[in-house]
Amino acid sequence: MGRRLNFSGILLAYAVQGLILLQVGYSFVKGDYFLGIVGSFAFFLTTVPYLVKRRFDISLPWEVNLLIALSLFLHVAGHVSDYYVLFSPYYDKIAHFVSSITISVLGFVLVLLVDRYSGLHLTRPMIIFFIVIFTMALGAFWEIYEYLFDTFLGTNLQHGLDDTMTDLIFDLFGAVIIAAVGNFYLRRLTKEEIALLFMNPAPEKKV
Repeated sequence: MGRRLNFSGILLAYAVQGLILLQVGYSFVKGDYFLGIVGSFAFFLTTVPYLVKRRFDISLPWEVNLLIALSLFLHVAGHVSDYYVLFSPYYDKIAHFVSSITISVLGFVLVLLVDRYSGLHLTRPMIIFFIVIFTMALGAFWEIYEYLFDTFLGTNLQHGLDDTMTDLIFDLFGAVIIAAVGNFYLRRLTKEEIALLFMNPAPEKKV
């Protein structure tokens, strides 16, 4: 049952990647080459976990790969297919929430990696604090990116102070959820056990 679920999850992640490619193709067909390039870059980002696996023999769980693909698909489809406008303002908030969940999980994995290989010996409160701050920092950079694009390229990514603040609130909401989940696991498992759970190192190759 576990193998079947794992295989189905991997296929689902691939399917979402395929949807991103469809959006990229659609943007090029309608002549929006800028969004096509942005979408192509988003698709490349979905392949990073597989590149990391080949380079470092570290494999993220399929759930993390799916979250990465889903968050990027929501962003690409929101612009290419105008979902941000058609389903305003709910689509944008859902996209921010999913993205914040994804970033928080990646932040959790990152801090466990740093703690494991650097010998920092981070405490549980420090790890939880890092998850929230990491997510909020990237959320703030995203809002800056939208502001700069609107200012210098004439786009319409931001819709006033209320839109920016609610985006950041949804970012915080997702970060707090993953921080709470991380705290739950850290109370019951060692950091090494959680690192192995999230990173799932591939078996060593026989010489």
